[in-house]
Amino acid sequence: MALRLITEKITSVVAKQYQSVLGAQLAQTGLRYEDLLNENEHEVEEALSFASKDALTGRTRRLKRAIDLGYKRKNLQDYAPNMVLEPFKAEIYDDIIKIRERDQEFALLNAHRN
Repeated sequence: MALRLITEKITSVVAKQYQSVLGAQLAQTGLRYEDLLNENEHEVEEALSFASKDALTGRTRRLKRAIDLGYKRKNLQDYAPNMVLEPFKAEIYDDIIKIRERDQEFALLNAHRN
């Protein structure tokens, strides 16, 4: 019990530090964490098919901008210093979680067939 509490405490501290470092890296290119998710995974692909047109357009534009900035070896803050960024804003992640839960439930309900 005590070991578990210590492990959770250490993990939460390390996770917060990692999140701040990752947020700074994402802010350099203007990406969101969700933009890093692989589109070829079943859950992500299905969540993107349910996403609004605005969310898909924003994702595409952020990815293209990041590619362009990477090619030019520039930082987004060089071009838009006052831009408000939300690197951990979730638009499709809730849908991904629901899709994963649905698939797990389907697998459990059909486990007797194997």
